[in-house]
Amino acid sequence: MAFEDIKVRSYDGDLDRARLELLERRCEVGPSQHVFLFNDSMGDPISRIRNSPLYIMLVAELNQELIGAIQGSIKVVTLKELAKVGYILGLRVSPLHRRKGIGSSLVRHLEQWFIGNQVDYAYMATEKDNNASVNLFVNKLHYVKFRTPAILVHPVKSQPLNIPSKIKIFKINEENAEYLYRRYMGVTEFFPSDIDKVLRNKLSLGTWVACDQGGHDGFGQNGHFPTNWAMLSVWDSGGLFKLRIGKAPVSCLVYSKVSKLIDKVFACINMPVLLCNMFEPFGFYFLYGVHHEGPVSGTMVRALCKYVHNMARVGVDCKMVVTEVGSYDERVRPHIPHWRLLSCLEDLWCIKALKSEERERFNELTRIPQTRALFVDPREV
Repeated sequence: MAFEDIKVRSYDGDLDRARLELLERRCEVGPSQHVFLFNDSMGDPISRIRNSPLYIMLVAELNQELIGAIQGSIKVVTLKELAKVGYILGLRVSPLHRRKGIGSSLVRHLEQWFIGNQVDYAYMATEKDNNASVNLFVNKLHYVKFRTPAILVHPVKSQPLNIPSKIKIFKINEENAEYLYRRYMGVTEFFPSDIDKVLRNKLSLGTWVACDQGGHDGFGQNGHFPTNWAMLSVWDSGGLFKLRIGKAPVSCLVYSKVSKLIDKVFACINMPVLLCNMFEPFGFYFLYGVHHEGPVSGTMVRALCKYVHNMARVGVDCKMVVTEVGSYDERVRPHIPHWRLLSCLEDLWCIKALKSEERERFNELTRIPQTRALFVDPREV
């Protein structure tokens, strides 16, 4: 196959939609070696980036066959200072055409689009053990390993989780949420400058705060906050695309069938809804902007996670609650309920400077270990 025979161009919905969905089904993606997740974009292949300020999808074509695709989005975020960054996601290459330079070509074309839009840095996320992806970006394309956040996944159970009565949970409006985020997370790495648009997006279900019962009255008035409190926002990722589990081990298949029987006989057993309907497409809620203040505020975080779990129980097709947190704050991670089987405790973010004048700042940025929290934009999940 001659490399010049491959054509890389912008995605055309009328021409490429069906072929792109076929390519997606051929490519396994997932957070662990045991369980693979397949994306169901519900007829909109660019659903994962559609809510970003600026985005593009590129496809690779060979002899009228669509053999690869990649997506990218651009936004302004906080690093050490405000920076314009391009996020790379959704790189897919047909299994029959891998190791032929198609992935590299797609990334380079996307980088050129970033450069044309004055992007300072390009970054991407992959599983730490995805050797093919790490080899492509780090060894071939000169990206630098940057952060190792954890993706924490908790299946929705059939019964509600108990929330301590001493903790008060209440919803705040978008204006107050924006104020809190800018005040307490404005210097967080990758905090988006357009947080107001994120909070007001139709997929953002709202922002909730947890504190002791006595701290609810007058919360935030005149700049006063209780000693211990926490907050987070919820994004309905199922409104964009669905997931489906495939190639699960035999033990999971057996457990799924047994779970269905148990659920019928003993309705009171609190089992994950996901395992009762393992092969049906499902949505999930993504928790973003998780923040806490105070020496025992981790219990507030756990209460909020339980609250969202109980919300998800009545959500349409919602079978998972997911969040992604940085490796720096070990106080909060143990308080977020999750299953190790479905979670990825060490995701890998890689970054690359696209402007020569950013090299010195880039070297400093990548040398310094993470000392601040990490903000994961729900528009890029």
